[in-house]
Amino acid sequence: MKKTRKIVFTIVVVLIFVFAYLAFFGVSNWYGDKETVYFKGANDIRWGIDIRGGVEAVFAPENKDGSAITDDMMTAAESVLKLRLVGQNITDYEVYTDNDANQIIVRFPWQSDEADYDPAAAIEELGAQAIVKFVEGESYDEKKIILQGSADVKSAEAQYNQEDQQYGVSLILTSAGKKKFADATSRLVGQNISIWMDETMLSNATVQEALTDGRAFISGSFTSESAATLANQINAGTLPFKLSVDDTKLRIINPTLGEKSLEVMLLAGIIAFAVICILLIIRYRLPGLVACISLLGQIAGIIACTSGFLSPFDSFTLTIPGITGIILSIGMGVDANVITNERIREELAKGKTIDGAIKEGFSQSFTAILDGNVTTMIVAIILMGIFGPSNGFWAKILWVFMWLYNHSIGLIPGFAISNSITGSIYSFGYTLLIGIVFNFVCGVWTSKLMTRSASRFKCLRKTWLYGGASK
Repeated sequence: MKKTRKIVFTIVVVLIFVFAYLAFFGVSNWYGDKETVYFKGANDIRWGIDIRGGVEAVFAPENKDGSAITDDMMTAAESVLKLRLVGQNITDYEVYTDNDANQIIVRFPWQSDEADYDPAAAIEELGAQAIVKFVEGESYDEKKIILQGSADVKSAEAQYNQEDQQYGVSLILTSAGKKKFADATSRLVGQNISIWMDETMLSNATVQEALTDGRAFISGSFTSESAATLANQINAGTLPFKLSVDDTKLRIINPTLGEKSLEVMLLAGIIAFAVICILLIIRYRLPGLVACISLLGQIAGIIACTSGFLSPFDSFTLTIPGITGIILSIGMGVDANVITNERIREELAKGKTIDGAIKEGFSQSFTAILDGNVTTMIVAIILMGIFGPSNGFWAKILWVFMWLYNHSIGLIPGFAISNSITGSIYSFGYTLLIGIVFNFVCGVWTSKLMTRSASRFKCLRKTWLYGGASK
């Protein structure tokens, strides 16, 4: 076994504690009345309505030309609101549409800093007029827009293709859009065209043939629901109005778990972590201490990814199911350390040296840890792929899954769709996934580095410190 230097233990421990401090408390600087945030902390997490409460607003079409508002228009407008909430990493929201009164009721959680939070400004952004855009290529570029809004796109409708026996979306273009789309698809056969709303990609794939009659059919592995979702999103981008809100109807929503629920959960978490650490140290001694430090790093990593640790990134909405995902992933982190440390104890009982026991312990436990974590990771990825935003930051992190999904579908004329259904399942999958990733980083890799490095210290080369018999 290649020896690990003593200094490695100190370096890893310092890095974990520094990272944990930054993740929990963040770093910011006040200059006058302006705060500059360098690293976001736990206080920057956007908690779900069930934990922290939120805002209820009533949206209505601002129809200046006096034309009739149809039920289809209201459904499309609802789709815009959902898409924008997802784009802001708000997965814990509720949207209800009242077609009779032409109103859409939206409930969404507070931002982390309630003292400075302006709900009126937030809902104004949600209700801004949406414009759908068909863009050449897979990335958004204003200079490569092919079709745009109601001037080019007349309507979209979910349909069932009897010939192919699959669901899809039928597009009808205006006379201006017909010419633009014919020119574009004629020269882009074999290339990509993507559909965008705000900064979110709705669909993307390869054009299979030129379309010159002002009609197109988007087909692929759609369900009736996913086809309707894409049709509503496209129709939403052609609506001739924006959504306005009466500030007098803004309502504050109290958390369903009570005002002190967050403080109680935090205290319970601290106590549980302390008890686990004590049990690990009593049972496994030095490797148990290493496991505690690794678990701290894992928890810090989860908090960092949830709070939007780096200031340019938005905080993720953390709900009760999301906290469940964190607890489950930490439990798997504890399990990984227990498996390894038990293997080390067994090797010492066989008469192996400390170095040999450490080497065999980590080697023999890795397969079991890998199997358990990878299978859970696959489940988390599937949950996020199905119930998550199609073009958010974390969807880009999961680009392999999304690439396989989008490129495994035969399309006419060549557009793929990823569902934008979000909520509690997405929150659970997200926290579970990042917890498993940090379990591999901290529970396997850093634990191994620290244990091997600590064994280089003469004062720590005693078998009983590693769970063996006293000598």
